[in-house]
Amino acid sequence: MNKLAPGILAAVAVVAFILISGSVFIVQQNEQCVITQFGKLVRIELDPGLNVKMPFIQEVIYYDTRLLSHDVEPTEIVTKDKRTLVIDNFAKWRITDPGKFYQRAKIESVAMGRLRDIIYSELRVDFGSHDMAEIVSSKRGELMKQVTERANAKAKELGMGVEIIDVRIKRADLPTENQQAVYRRMSEERKRIAMQFRSEGKEAAQRIRGQTDMEKALIIAEAHKKEQEKKGEADAVSIKITAAAYGKDTDFFEFVRSLDAYRKAFAERGTAVLSQDSPFLKRMGKP
Repeated sequence: MNKLAPGILAAVAVVAFILISGSVFIVQQNEQCVITQFGKLVRIELDPGLNVKMPFIQEVIYYDTRLLSHDVEPTEIVTKDKRTLVIDNFAKWRITDPGKFYQRAKIESVAMGRLRDIIYSELRVDFGSHDMAEIVSSKRGELMKQVTERANAKAKELGMGVEIIDVRIKRADLPTENQQAVYRRMSEERKRIAMQFRSEGKEAAQRIRGQTDMEKALIIAEAHKKEQEKKGEADAVSIKITAAAYGKDTDFFEFVRSLDAYRKAFAERGTAVLSQDSPFLKRMGKP
């Protein structure tokens, strides 16, 4: 009998350990949980710490108290100006009532599927009433705020015990087939602008050349005018000096002029027939 006592005590200890470990559970700081019995909600534990439950009969289901992310697959939406946009968005949400969440959704994947339908519906309504330019630029923040508020209100109506904190768009693109057409239009527009700039540049160059040619002609004309004036002044001085010199010694002046005439005449080869009394031969006669 004494030999069986240690074995019985060990078995009792093992059973006690199993019963205690099956009846005790811990709720972490970032957790909340529901206790169910045969699939039926029994109670909710929101505070962190050590708790107890009935072993083997009751089950603990934990839910995160932190913000959860829901990344939605890209979806096509038609805008007010009949443009198709591929919207890639995400949502931030959290579980506020684990009891309602368990009764309505039980798991996060089911809840995210319902949230996806709600958010897509609100995006389609809001974006369908605005042009593409407003969606991708000026009014995106305002639109996202409206979508968040209305989606959160609808989520509360479903009674899932969740709250949608924020809805954001990561990317808003045109469909692939439309992107090529847009790129072609952009390329053609850039080519048109480049041709316009080239045309304006040629026009400006011609205008500058015309202005430069006119200024060049004016400068040349002014220089020619001054040249003629200087020549006229020089000729006047030359005539004056010549006249003064001629007045001092007319015979010597005639002699010099005769020598110039002979030099020019004899520089060209040829034959000249003159009479004996020609004035040209006056200085070539016998003394």
